[in-house]
Amino acid sequence: METFESLVRSEFAPKNTFLNTASSGLLPARTLTALTRSAQIRAEGRSLDPLFADVEASRAAFARLAGVPVARVAAGASVASQSALVAASLPAGAEVLTAEDDFTSVVNPFHARGDLKTRIVPLERLADSVRPTTALVAVSAAQSADGRIADLPALREAAETTGARTYVDFSQAAGWLPMDANAYDYTVATTFKWLLAPHGAAFLVVPEDFGDLTPLLAGWVAGEDPWNSCYGPITELAHSARRFDVSPALFTYAGARASLELIEELGVHTIHAHNLTLADRFRKGVAELGHEPVPAPGSAIVSVPGLGHRQPELSRAGIELSDRAGNLRASFHLYNTSDDVERLLEALSS
Repeated sequence: METFESLVRSEFAPKNTFLNTASSGLLPARTLTALTRSAQIRAEGRSLDPLFADVEASRAAFARLAGVPVARVAAGASVASQSALVAASLPAGAEVLTAEDDFTSVVNPFHARGDLKTRIVPLERLADSVRPTTALVAVSAAQSADGRIADLPALREAAETTGARTYVDFSQAAGWLPMDANAYDYTVATTFKWLLAPHGAAFLVVPEDFGDLTPLLAGWVAGEDPWNSCYGPITELAHSARRFDVSPALFTYAGARASLELIEELGVHTIHAHNLTLADRFRKGVAELGHEPVPAPGSAIVSVPGLGHRQPELSRAGIELSDRAGNLRASFHLYNTSDDVERLLEALSS
């Protein structure tokens, strides 16, 4: 029986010290194989049915990770387009509450409407700022810039008290932070970061009754019988959240299926413990060097103010991280080891 370490070693062989999963994750070996297989199907003129099957297998795998029935999961291309779908469901004048400096794809579609009342508050005050006039709260579960984790239980309680709906982006959390999409009205996650899939796939979890969503992006794939929904208006939308699908990037979903299956094999709880051990070791080590990370307890993302300018030199030395607003952002995932942490600390001490 393979161990966590042996399975990871069989799937990943980075040529550098990669600590940048918050930007994009590494592709597993099985995902590269799946991408090649999907391209060969196209090149050889074979039926695309296996690729459409990959879309459904990916949807089912994400549903299991999110803890919801597969019928509640819509397959799309990006968080921004999914956010726009939720934003379009609100009536003019509705109040939307967001967190300061949250990721643009989460919040901008609500601001772009132009006829919504938007309020922006510090992340730590989000739950306390929900009021009876709030129609929807949109927030990332883990902040992209610095890894801070939203107090989602407090947000859920505040929303239940006031009747506000919740829209939570798990893009920086799904794959390492256990999630329960049942706890919120809408959740979304892109898959090219911690879920280790190719770019171009994002899943939206909707309420069982679809909430107030309108399938504005619906094309033929959103029909209950897609192949009989290719011409003219769709006469019968899918009875599931598939009514909110957009035509899938088939190669991407072929890869996503393989990547999501690996996450399931390893187990999110195991990945969570692994990632936090490394992140906490780095927090302690960088503090010993005289630098104070942004407080983000329980996060696999560590952001260190004042060190962002060192990102280019670290990259030249074979250590990949991000510079975010002057902060050096390190993100620790399943393929990282304690040796990666020590190498980064040694580089920062020089």
